[in-house]
Amino acid sequence: MMAKKPPKPAPRRIFQERSKITALPLYFEGFLLVKRSEYQEYKHYWTELRGTTLFFYTDKKSTTYVDKLDIIDLTCLTDQNSTEKNCVKFTLVLPKEDVQLKTENTESGEEWRGFILTVTELSVPPHVSLLPGQVIRLHEVLEKEKKRRIETERTPSSSPEKGKQPFEDYEDVLNPMPACFYSVSRKEATEMLEKNPSMGNMILRPGSDSRNYSITIRQEIDLPRIKHYKIMSVGENYTIELEKPVTLPNLFSVIDYFVKETRGNLRPFIYSTDETLETKGFPVTSLK
Repeated sequence: MMAKKPPKPAPRRIFQERSKITALPLYFEGFLLVKRSEYQEYKHYWTELRGTTLFFYTDKKSTTYVDKLDIIDLTCLTDQNSTEKNCVKFTLVLPKEDVQLKTENTESGEEWRGFILTVTELSVPPHVSLLPGQVIRLHEVLEKEKKRRIETERTPSSSPEKGKQPFEDYEDVLNPMPACFYSVSRKEATEMLEKNPSMGNMILRPGSDSRNYSITIRQEIDLPRIKHYKIMSVGENYTIELEKPVTLPNLFSVIDYFVKETRGNLRPFIYSTDETLETKGFPVTSLK
């Protein structure tokens, strides 16, 4: 079987910005046709397998995902018969839903099947039609995932909580705050969004006191509009003050909620460092 050229990776800048949203390691990526329980038909996504989560992007160059799927509790992967030539279809059977996946060719279907089963079952599937080099890659990913699981278990903040919220995200263990957090005032956040729309349209910032937070967003509907949302710290959780308040386990989940609820229209505002922020003329104020 001749090896097809793997899909070209996203440019480094895009990879870096995606990595700021989650600390999960990237194992595999490529195009997938996805049909979840709430979808009427298949949707075409550039998909990343990071850890045991599938992140879905509208296209290869998008820096913010529009949906994601945690597959750690995968019950089984079942193959489906397809009348389409060179098309592979299979179903991920999960506790709460069945998700149908379809690939554009046989080889990518085998790769996706191999990587998904490797990270969820923590073993390389014995019957997989891949080249020796691809199988070696599966074994490399297997070792990385085993190591990640051990490190996750050792990190108290990463342990699963009871009453897990549907929008719970993974905390970046290297960065205690989301990448779009800046120690700026309400006025400064507004100015940042207005002057740099290409960098994102959502900023997390300190609230009026040292305990709570606020989110400033810039939406372009008919005309650009700036809105502010209070994020209240309640025990170990955070509550977004909406008409119907939403409580989430961490600030990463708060950002994730806004991204998913707007189907990716809201994007975290990301500078590479606070030093870069200062060079743009925005003073980085103290939290205290």
